[in-house]
Amino acid sequence: MTDGRTDPDIVIRVRNLVTRFGPQVLHDGLDLDVRSGEVLGVVGGSGSGKSVLLKSIIGLLRPASGSIKVLDREVEQMSDRQLRDVQRQWGVLFQDGALFSSMTVCENIQLPIKEHTDLPQSLIDDITRVKVAMVGLPPDAATKLPAQLSGGMRKRAGLARALALDPSLLFLDEPTAGLDPIGAAAFDALIADLQQSLKLTVFMVTHDLDSLGAICDRIAVLVDKKIVVDTMENLLDYPHPWIREYFHGPRGRAALAAVH
Repeated sequence: MTDGRTDPDIVIRVRNLVTRFGPQVLHDGLDLDVRSGEVLGVVGGSGSGKSVLLKSIIGLLRPASGSIKVLDREVEQMSDRQLRDVQRQWGVLFQDGALFSSMTVCENIQLPIKEHTDLPQSLIDDITRVKVAMVGLPPDAATKLPAQLSGGMRKRAGLARALALDPSLLFLDEPTAGLDPIGAAAFDALIADLQQSLKLTVFMVTHDLDSLGAICDRIAVLVDKKIVVDTMENLLDYPHPWIREYFHGPRGRAALAAVH
């Protein structure tokens, strides 16, 4: 693995990351490179720290030690203002959309635009309409509250908000969790289309083997408090017992077959 310091293709660089909560150590010397323009799927057993890794990368959690560099900026060394500037370049979709329940979809999407820019309201309204259409929501969804939407529509609304500032990086935390197979496949297809059309780098925490097979260029597996990164095909032959059990089960074989 290259160190990433002079490689413009590395947009996220994690080195020797240690994350702990009290006596529990989740990550112990974890290294990871995420390449520009790839879709990286992050998987691991329950309690392995998948979402914790995502939140550490975007600055919501502070690790015990180690280095996290995003878009060539050291996250731990940034001031709050510097972090806010970098945050404009990434979007985050948390589970179930994480929308503000008292705000309409339109107001949710406009929130980061108003927070980070001084654009006139008329232009913000135009941007909002574009984002609603971009994620496949009907125009009237913009005036609804999250509680009035289905689970799949809430995720799409959350995705529209994540894309509000035209980020180059997109972080997804279990994007297809709670969706039926048809809805999950449609959401996978949406992510794939947006990734291609917007030239996004996607960091996706998931447990969905179908998503891994359908849209991920590489897969990062959290095992033994570290991480193994490779293609799905290569991971099938990886000797670690958890990795073999995960990818060699019926769903793993089916997901791999769907790729071909």
